Amino acid sequence: MCGIAGIFNVPGAERYVADLLFSIQHRGQESCGISVRRDNGSVLTYKNMGLVKQVLTLDILDRHTGKTAIGHVRYPTAGSSNALNSQPHTIELVQGSVMSICSNGDIVNYSELRQKLEKEQGFVFTSDNDGELIGRLIAYHHHSASERLPIEQAIAATQNELKGAFSALLIYRDTMYAFRDPHGFRPYVMGHLTWQGVGEMPSEGTCFASESCAFGIIGARFVRELKPGEILKLEKNRPLTVVAVNAKQPRHCVFELIYFSRPDTITFGESVYRTRQHIGATLAQRDGDIPNGDDLTVMAVPDSSNFVALGYAAEKKASFDMGLIRNHYVGRTFLRPLQDARDEGVKQKFNPLPGFFTDKRVVLVDDSIVRGTTLRKIVRMIKGAGAKEVHVRIGSPRVIGSCFYGIDTPTRSELIANNKTVEETRDYLNADSLRYLEIPDFQHLLKKPGDFCTACFSNDYIYVPPSFVKTNAPGC
Repeated sequence: MCGIAGIFNVPGAERYVADLLFSIQHRGQESCGISVRRDNGSVLTYKNMGLVKQVLTLDILDRHTGKTAIGHVRYPTAGSSNALNSQPHTIELVQGSVMSICSNGDIVNYSELRQKLEKEQGFVFTSDNDGELIGRLIAYHHHSASERLPIEQAIAATQNELKGAFSALLIYRDTMYAFRDPHGFRPYVMGHLTWQGVGEMPSEGTCFASESCAFGIIGARFVRELKPGEILKLEKNRPLTVVAVNAKQPRHCVFELIYFSRPDTITFGESVYRTRQHIGATLAQRDGDIPNGDDLTVMAVPDSSNFVALGYAAEKKASFDMGLIRNHYVGRTFLRPLQDARDEGVKQKFNPLPGFFTDKRVVLVDDSIVRGTTLRKIVRMIKGAGAKEVHVRIGSPRVIGSCFYGIDTPTRSELIANNKTVEETRDYLNADSLRYLEIPDFQHLLKKPGDFCTACFSNDYIYVPPSFVKTNAPGC
């Protein structure tokens, strides 16, 4: 999972992009970077391992100034964890010109396309990251001897070749392009920014980000979401141009609403926090067999489940409490590449409120169960703190399939729901009961349920890697 941000034609664009990236830091904490087009036409790129505030320091930003900039925060779902795979990627073209590109998503046919460019066209890659692949494909269509397409047509040709998810920003000469995969897997929004420095004339520009919550930090106004397959062109002193819309049936990632997007975001036209509250209410409506009482408490596994638990408690007319205290200096355990790191993160991340759980019946709400190891430790922690019952409620259907479009569930053998029935999972968690959201629930939870991808819950994929073998999970 990654996040992108961009600013076009606003003085101090590098600082605005750094702020935008900071607002979507939850989408990736491994590395970050920025590319800036300077007034002399050159493009400067700086990227490194670490968080936004650690990498894009004031000293770095002072050396990378301009009116147009793009940036990226990365969590590695494809490609190894090193600085070479951080984004943006700067790609040299003919006659000394360059382009800089960043992207959020995963390309399913990455290996096939890379081999084509390397073996048939002699391209040399500096990373194993799909953002670079997208840029080099565009460069190929723009400069190959057989095609030499205008840059807009080169982007469209690249869109047609790629299978998977990509929300991308491209700087080329004095122009910025924003474009998206035809199915619109990952979120992508556009805003408007008015800027005025001391003693200077007002300046207006366009901004982009993976999530609308980012615009608040820079005072930008949300304009709209990019359409699936849309290509936008931004030029100085000219109105924004819609170059093309190569749209197919939308397949928005429903897991963005369940887990990844910030609660204060409007994602795919849906309010994230309201969706999560409605999920919680839906779960509570099925729990007539859990009676209310002074000893019943509803609590979340903080923080992505907070609004689901609030919705559950409100519907149940039960007490919502914060019995687990979270250390916010520990990143998301789901985003940690190694199991040992995730296990250690649980110990460091959560601590029970002293004396809170004694003789309580607890409804423990989480957004999903992926591997189950984290939730098992939390249930054990709560029971060890004195709870007499722990009932686990999950704000998503059972995760039985890997995501190939940008979320880190790469190995199906790791998914507990792919290997155990609901009752076997309950036993593994040592919970007194376990219930999930069901796939049909999306029909009343979402405005346009047919526009969403639920492949990780149903195995209903549009694109799959060549090695994919479809199987049914136990109890399906």
